[in-house]
Amino acid sequence: MQPLRAEDPQVIGAYRLLGRLGAGGMGLVYLGRSAGGRTVAVKVVHPHFALDEQFRARFRREVAAARRVAGDARPDGRQWTAPVLDADPDAAVPWVATGYVAGPSLTEAVLETGAQPEPTVRALGAGLAEALAAVHALGLVHRDIKPSNVLLSLDGPRLIDFGIARASDATAALTETGVSVGSPGYMAPEQILGAEVTAAADVFSYGAVLAYAATGEPPFPGDNSAGLLYRVVHEPPVLGPALTGELRLLIESCLAKSPADRPTPSDLARRLAPAEGARGLVRSGWLPAPLLERVTRRAVELLDLEADGFSPTPTPTLPGLEGARDPARPAFEDTARSAVQGAGVSPVSGRDGAGEKKTRRSRVLVLTGITALAATAAAFALLPGNGNGSAKPATSPTARAATSSVPKEFLGTWTGDVHQSDGTPNGTVTAAVSGGGTGAYVVRTTYSALNVLECHSKAKLLSATATELTLEEVSDGTPALGCTGNTSKITFTLTGGDRLAYASEDAAGGRPTATLSRSGQ
Repeated sequence: MQPLRAEDPQVIGAYRLLGRLGAGGMGLVYLGRSAGGRTVAVKVVHPHFALDEQFRARFRREVAAARRVAGDARPDGRQWTAPVLDADPDAAVPWVATGYVAGPSLTEAVLETGAQPEPTVRALGAGLAEALAAVHALGLVHRDIKPSNVLLSLDGPRLIDFGIARASDATAALTETGVSVGSPGYMAPEQILGAEVTAAADVFSYGAVLAYAATGEPPFPGDNSAGLLYRVVHEPPVLGPALTGELRLLIESCLAKSPADRPTPSDLARRLAPAEGARGLVRSGWLPAPLLERVTRRAVELLDLEADGFSPTPTPTLPGLEGARDPARPAFEDTARSAVQGAGVSPVSGRDGAGEKKTRRSRVLVLTGITALAATAAAFALLPGNGNGSAKPATSPTARAATSSVPKEFLGTWTGDVHQSDGTPNGTVTAAVSGGGTGAYVVRTTYSALNVLECHSKAKLLSATATELTLEEVSDGTPALGCTGNTSKITFTLTGGDRLAYASEDAAGGRPTATLSRSGQ
């Protein structure tokens, strides 16, 4: 997200603008927030479109139709779209607000991490197919399915920009080069040739998007629009040797030149997720680890955006959208906010019940693992340690005292608040220290956040002095969700006053430190 510029508005409708999300042929997209705390994407069309009354009329109809995708479409389809919440086609510059999806576009994901693994592509394809089946059942055609219009969230993919491309199609039917409005390389052949555009055109674009996700390259390569469009119409797609099996056959069928030879979205959904549908594929964890970290961080960063004192004057809602403003928040917001409220902190204002200001940054860090946990996704580094053990001595300190290299002053259970190297709070740590010689596991540690996420580790003794233990910490059991699982050097140092200074070199865990006191004190 980029900061607002001097020429940007501060408020649009009932939404305070927080930054720029992007720009395109239709206009600018801002990140906004309502007075109730709902985060939205506000799309404002270019002024020259606002001068065309035909555009305004189609914009109004298409936004209302897009609202039906979320309200009237089958449940298995609407969950994979970003709902239209509010709009004003009669404003000096028309705008529309949709639910904000806290995740990168497929374009960003592929550019950063390359081709996606097959389970991710299958879940992506199943979700988008269900979305298209619902949209087409309403008599709508998207017309501009492309990687940048597919967003990746913790709980599945989202297809965005319904109606907007279609609204502009009536006003600007041709570009300067005489080509139909759309995205070269992802437009169907019939769309390029100016023939009738049906639901089958969306299926072709869908196939091109899946090919991009699976291979990391567009299926119709080229350096200019003219070359891309020629290849789409006349040449077979380039899918590469790595894409094989059923997934390749499915994509090839979608990229058939003739609309009649392409499968329907319902057929595609059944082929990709025959048992539980797309939701079943997503539930088992659909994002690879690098993307999961990026998506999770973006999701919880929303909670760090301050909205105190914002009370805009409400504006009339477009007919058909009454009651649409500020519906239930996305799943990641509900989960994160519930966890924060359980700790006594308001997720919007960052104040506790007594009204004292809290550090919003700490709220974000401890919730990172919670959000990933709610999405039942793959492991994401938050706290040091891992596994399913418990913070208890492996053996009795008394039984090991005779051969122990651990001074008796260290023995027992210690606990304290963890801070990362930048001072950010990051949960608590409980360490149980037992006797033992060099090379023995003498510490069992539990890291926790909000009593929901726990990471367990064990540490073997490397060296000991009268005031300091140096240990090597490893995962205690199978890696658990939200834990780094790294092998790291840690130290415990007696500081006087019956306190231990704890320090870890686990970079993924934020090189945490803590001042520990004996349990019960």
